[in-house]
Amino acid sequence: MTTHTTKMLILGSGPAGLSAAIYGARAGMAPIVVQGIQPGGQLTTTTDVENYPGFREVIQGPWLMQEMQAQAEHVGTRMMWDTITEVDLSQRPFRLIGDGGDVYEGEVLVIATGAQAKWLGLDSEDALKGKGVSACATCDGFFYRGKNVAVIGGGNTAVEEALYLTNHAPHVTLIHRRDSLRAERILQERLFAHPNVSVIWNKEVREFVDGGGTAGLVALDLKDTVTGEHSRLDVEGGFVAIGHHPATELFRGHLELDSDGYIAVEPGSTRTDVPGVFACGDVMDKIYRQAVTAAGTGCMAALDAEKFLAAADFAELQEAAE
Repeated sequence: MTTHTTKMLILGSGPAGLSAAIYGARAGMAPIVVQGIQPGGQLTTTTDVENYPGFREVIQGPWLMQEMQAQAEHVGTRMMWDTITEVDLSQRPFRLIGDGGDVYEGEVLVIATGAQAKWLGLDSEDALKGKGVSACATCDGFFYRGKNVAVIGGGNTAVEEALYLTNHAPHVTLIHRRDSLRAERILQERLFAHPNVSVIWNKEVREFVDGGGTAGLVALDLKDTVTGEHSRLDVEGGFVAIGHHPATELFRGHLELDSDGYIAVEPGSTRTDVPGVFACGDVMDKIYRQAVTAAGTGCMAALDAEKFLAAADFAELQEAAE
């Protein structure tokens, strides 16, 4: 068992965690990033990225994360390949234990463990991810200009994604397995009033139909939840919008979480209810969920952490002088 110590300990290596590392390293905090189950975060499973600032041409998600990691390491970040299984936030330095027994101690902790989209769990869904199947309209909607698409879900996220996609697609079909939506009333009114949106009730997707070759998704095989009958809907894009799982199980009972399981932070900051612990990226942001906003909150977390340490150091100096 090895103990690794640092001023700034970062859990998660997506855009939020690595941005925090870059700013933290430049501030002299010599951060350690524990990369977790999915090093690089969700962008490592994303192919074409067209909305990250600074790149004229389409870039690849894995490449972008490799560059972020290289930049973080270049300015003094240590990357650790480990998965944390236990945390102790009762006192500083905060103590985290990896699944191999290694201990990580940090004067401040930045949590950037992200969130994962919920999927339907179909083999055809998995096979066509990035080839017509997506879980993020704001990320991928641009690629479906002039194409008919469908959104699967019935909550706020599904309705918002359907309305957003009308900016690109000539027609959007919302598919819901029940006969009424769970979304807020005002969102439902906007949806039903939109001329380019239609709703299919009491249907669930049984298969995402592959057109073969380079065609990708060409249709959805639907099953009626009341009669059991099958039908086909021809679409070139299918957006699964049934929610997200924030990766916060490790912190349940240690930090305040909101009703959806996201880490609660003070408005306008990344501060959690435990002084010295900060949260950034999708683990605390259930509204925007974009790589660029995650990176922005990572920067905020590093700056908040730097201010916290400066204040703590000053307090210790005052105590020593008394």
